[in-house]
Amino acid sequence: MEIYDTTIIGFGPAGFTAALYAGRFEMKTMVIGLEFGGYTAKAGIIHNYPGVKKADGYELAKTMKEQAEEAGAKFYDGEVVEIEKKDNNFILKTKDSKTFYSKTVILATGSERRKMGLPREKELENKGIHYCVTCDGPVYVGKDIAVVGGGNAGVSAVLLASEYARKIYLLAAGEALTAEPLNVDRVKGMKEKVEILYKTQVKEFLGKERLTGLLLSREFNGSDELKIDGLFVEIGSLPANKLAKDLGIELNDRGYVKSDTSMKTNISGAFVAGDLCDVFGSFKQNITAAASGALAANSSYYYLRDLNK
Repeated sequence: MEIYDTTIIGFGPAGFTAALYAGRFEMKTMVIGLEFGGYTAKAGIIHNYPGVKKADGYELAKTMKEQAEEAGAKFYDGEVVEIEKKDNNFILKTKDSKTFYSKTVILATGSERRKMGLPREKELENKGIHYCVTCDGPVYVGKDIAVVGGGNAGVSAVLLASEYARKIYLLAAGEALTAEPLNVDRVKGMKEKVEILYKTQVKEFLGKERLTGLLLSREFNGSDELKIDGLFVEIGSLPANKLAKDLGIELNDRGYVKSDTSMKTNISGAFVAGDLCDVFGSFKQNITAAASGALAANSSYYYLRDLNK
């Protein structure tokens, strides 16, 4: 039975960085995940990662993975669906019936896109309703779209979509945009292409076979119906915490994993990294994900060293 020193769950910057550091600590390391690069790979051009003036998100994630591989980490494409701790080891089972054994685990499962929760949302998904501009934005070249969300996710989506769409309606629930000021200024400067609708919410999706418009909570240009070709929902995310729950790891009131600043959880041998942890609050960035991944690997290493004394 092969037992790894640490198994990292998650293919984003937190997981890749944890794997890099675990490898450099000469730990026997396995990384399991499905969605390559997480949000980073879908972010388009990244301007705020130290040491890299301008980087394509996918290429940045690819480089992170390559560095971890060069450090000795192994990778497995799969979804962990079961996890338990037994006799001081962790047992992980994937959807394709593969079983892994590990002395420690680092949960870097990130978060999942928040849905609007309106009727027919699931029915119209990929039929006019989308959750990733990088993935689906090119479909709307020369067309009119709406983006829901006045925070960092929504404003970043508008900047990406501006490369494709003819007209963009940014729907913000509040009286102001809450994204990074630099990006807010960029969006506000696109007056010919971008129309910002403050204090506006979607009440209903219009269209039968696919989305053709939105019923708004207030009138715009004399009507509460907004005709569009596509909608991108960018209203934040929810923690992917199922495996943490299965292990009995303590969560905060928003569902994120509680940990100390060294990424330790209440379960010995289990560590957390990236968007799943509560250490950085709502400030979810590539740099914080990478930093927490490095910390988690460091804590895992010293945990095993102390265990073997």
